[in-house]
Amino acid sequence: MFRKRTTLSWLVLSTAAACVLTPGMVRAQDHASSPASSSFASSSFVSSSAGETPDAAAPATSSTVLKPDAMKVLAADPWEYGPFFNGGFGAGNRDTDTFLSVGLHVGKVITDPHLSGLLRGQFEYAGDLMPWWQGRTPKFMRANCYGVPGHVDCTSLYPTGGNYNGVSVTPIILRWNFVGSGRQTKIVPFVQGAGGLIWTNHKFPPVGPYQTPGHQGTSVFNFTPQFGVGAHYFIKPHQSLTVQANAVHISSASLGDSNPGVNASVQFIIGYTWWK
Repeated sequence: MFRKRTTLSWLVLSTAAACVLTPGMVRAQDHASSPASSSFASSSFVSSSAGETPDAAAPATSSTVLKPDAMKVLAADPWEYGPFFNGGFGAGNRDTDTFLSVGLHVGKVITDPHLSGLLRGQFEYAGDLMPWWQGRTPKFMRANCYGVPGHVDCTSLYPTGGNYNGVSVTPIILRWNFVGSGRQTKIVPFVQGAGGLIWTNHKFPPVGPYQTPGHQGTSVFNFTPQFGVGAHYFIKPHQSLTVQANAVHISSASLGDSNPGVNASVQFIIGYTWWK
C-alpha cells in the first residue's frame, strides 16, 4: 500500500515538472534556431566591428556631376577655338555706319599665372579669321573730277555707298586672362589689344560728292588697331560662351588718295569656345 502511494506521488511530481519546464525550453530552442535572429545578430556584429551603420555602408545611387572649373582648365595652358558673330556701329561723324562679320577664333594660353591680387592672370596669344566682313554706309551721289590747265572737268554724279563686302584677318591678339585667386569659378574676364587687316570689294569708306582733281578715292585695304574687354562663361568643363566689346579704328594708312577712315567704332562679339 505504501509503495503504490509513493509511485503515484512520483508520477504526479514528474508530470508537473514537465509542464513547467517544457515551454521555456521550447521558446529558447526556437529563438536559437530562428534564421531572422541569426541574420540580425550576424549583421549587427559585422556592422559593429566595422564601426559603421548599415545605412552608411549602402552604396551611393546618384551619379557624380562635374562642375565647370575655369581655373583648372587654364592651369593646363590650353588651346581655345570656336566660331563667333560680330556686330557694331560707327561713332562720331561715322555714326550711321554699321558692321557685321562672322569668323573663327584660335588662341593659346602660353604662360602660368603672374602678378597678384586682381591683376593676377595668364597671357594668351590669339588670332581671328573672318571670311565674311561687311561695312554698310549711307548711299549718296558723287563724281570724279579731272584737272586740266585752267579748267576742271567732272563726271556726272553716280551713286556710291551701301554695302562693302570683304575678308578680314586679325593675326595679332594679345590677351590677358584674369584668374584672380585661382579658386573654382565659371567666369574668366579678359582684356586685349589687337591689330588686323580688311580687304573690301570696293574702296572703303566712300568719299564725295566732289573730290579734288585726280582724286581716286580711298583704298580697298584698311588696318584695324583695336582694344577690347570680354569674358568667358564656362557652361561645361571644357566649353564656354564668350562675350566681348571692342573699340576698333579703321584706317587705310593713306594707301589711297585720302584717308578719312572710321576713327571710332564699337563692335560686339558673341562666340562659343572649346578648350583643349
